[in-house]
Amino acid sequence: MSDGEASSFVEYGIEDRPPLGTSLLLGVQHYLTMVGANIAVPLILAGALGMPASVVPRFVGTFFVVSGIATLAQTTFGNRYPIVQGAPFSMLAPALAVVGVVQASNPAGPAWEAALLQLQGAIIVASLAEIAIGYLGLLGRVRRFISPVVIAPTIALIGLSLFSVPQVTAATNNWWLLGLTVLLIVLFSQYLDVAHEAFKLFPVLLGVIVAYAVAAGLSVAGVYGPDTPGYVDLLSIAEAPAFVAIYPLQWGMPGFELSFVVGMLAGVAASMIESFGDYHAVARLSGLGAPSEKRINHGIGMEGIMNVFAGIMGTGGSTSYSENIGAIGLTGVASRYVVQIGALVMLFVGFVGYFGQLVATIPNPIVGGLFVAMFGQIVAVGLSQLRYVDLDSSRNVFIIGFAMFAGLAVPAYMGEVGSAEAFRQGMANVAVFGPVLGTQLVSDVVYVVGSTGMAVGGLSAFVLDNTIRGSREERGLDEWEATAETDEEFDSAYDRFVGGTETRAD
Repeated sequence: MSDGEASSFVEYGIEDRPPLGTSLLLGVQHYLTMVGANIAVPLILAGALGMPASVVPRFVGTFFVVSGIATLAQTTFGNRYPIVQGAPFSMLAPALAVVGVVQASNPAGPAWEAALLQLQGAIIVASLAEIAIGYLGLLGRVRRFISPVVIAPTIALIGLSLFSVPQVTAATNNWWLLGLTVLLIVLFSQYLDVAHEAFKLFPVLLGVIVAYAVAAGLSVAGVYGPDTPGYVDLLSIAEAPAFVAIYPLQWGMPGFELSFVVGMLAGVAASMIESFGDYHAVARLSGLGAPSEKRINHGIGMEGIMNVFAGIMGTGGSTSYSENIGAIGLTGVASRYVVQIGALVMLFVGFVGYFGQLVATIPNPIVGGLFVAMFGQIVAVGLSQLRYVDLDSSRNVFIIGFAMFAGLAVPAYMGEVGSAEAFRQGMANVAVFGPVLGTQLVSDVVYVVGSTGMAVGGLSAFVLDNTIRGSREERGLDEWEATAETDEEFDSAYDRFVGGTETRAD
């Protein structure tokens, strides 16, 4: 992206520091865009675990505390992009598999606690591989084989991955409330952005507040009942605990089982592929060139460290979040400082039971409205990478189309299969190769990666783009690499705090 384009779109760049009050609101807005997912993961896990209702607020609060610390670590010591870290869906499938196996084994003591401790151990050990891949530079080395033909469908599939979530497509959804949320965000960000700076900077925050106020008013008036999508249970907020104690190893000492670690490695692999696409998307929207090999390595390495931390704290892992990338696209706020302020707020409120419950009462239709408004931005960011590519080339058109279709079709198939265990049984029945395909290592890796659209699309495009004949100019590599960041332009935490090099602007 040229400087002219960046300045016309980005309101606050990565190094900018808006006033504290403005940064506070902007930071909260960044986190509002990901609350749906960051609450969905712990609630799904809590349900699968059979966790007592009295423990759930503490479990949810732990996810927010981990998110805050992981975001601060990534933005300060990792890739230093303005990107929020949160609970990964990519690690949810193997996590549910671990929970199911442990609970079926009739463990001593509470089954939910035994399953959670095994899950913690699996995440801790599997994440050591992510640390090694990051800091040994293994993923960054792949960058030289990646062109815009690969990156475009990968990023676009990040945005398309949530088009079918229940918050958007459920048959019982409250379409009036979802439509109101979308209308408000579009109104503030696209039509009234020139009327007042508040509309330009806070369209998501304003949209959610207004839609939530309407839903709460209709709930109090009795128009929405407890069984109605859009109902807001204000009483539950008052009944929540004021303070929630959150600390390392709060559930006990993690357990370590090799088979669980192997299954979790698949989730970690899918998470790394997703993060690779996220780094390119946030760079594009922040007005920067494609990330350097060095920045990618430090980002993945730090995600691994924070996954180990998440396992020690007792959550379902941590990864970069696509949701707040969409917020950058809507608001033009790409300030690292803003995201760090938001992370501090989340770190604090994670200990406040009232807040966790308040966020939990945001109705699914409002969350769905957020997804509709923002994930389309990410799709467009992905497709914008095609500006470097020769679209008159039949090989490019084929690769992009194939990758997009595969990235939607294969996860849909995995969803029809239903579970990792069902997929493993089916793979075991394959002629000749069944004994190999049906092993937990192979089947779980295929199932988890196959359930992740951007992983399927990205890997498909990667293989085809590097095996089908095509010139560098045709693939867009020459022009793309001319705008990409070099390793010398990125200062790692070691460079800034130990090595004594002069800090450069990112």
